[in-house]
Amino acid sequence: MKQLDKSKVCIILNKIMEYELAGVVRYTHSSLMVSGPNRIPIVEFLQSQAQESLTHAQEAGELLTGLDGHPSQKIPTIQDNNQHSIEDILKESLDHELHALGLYKELLESVQDSSIYLEEYSRNMISQEEKHTLELKKMLKDYS
Repeated sequence: MKQLDKSKVCIILNKIMEYELAGVVRYTHSSLMVSGPNRIPIVEFLQSQAQESLTHAQEAGELLTGLDGHPSQKIPTIQDNNQHSIEDILKESLDHELHALGLYKELLESVQDSSIYLEEYSRNMISQEEKHTLELKKMLKDYS
């Protein structure tokens, strides 16, 4: 096994934590903006995504501090195009999930062959993010 680059891994985990915290804000905001006859199931979906983003941020933070890193208190700028149709919200959600997927893949590349635990964590998170992207793509099918 190769040596784990803790510094590099902590930087990536901090990016993940920040981005997942931004997801809490994004999904909460989006859930408040939904209107129309499909509001209730979409709001429930977005609220569950917000809660899951918080859990993901906490998990990344626990790993980060376990590796002697210091968790950031920042979140990235959240782009809001002020378009709040269900289609726009779902497209923004898909973009968000795809970006998160990229961060977890970056983490996997950094820990591969140096930490089985972090590899498995990364793979599990990649699996979850891929599942979310598939779900969002299915939800968007009615709009294409």
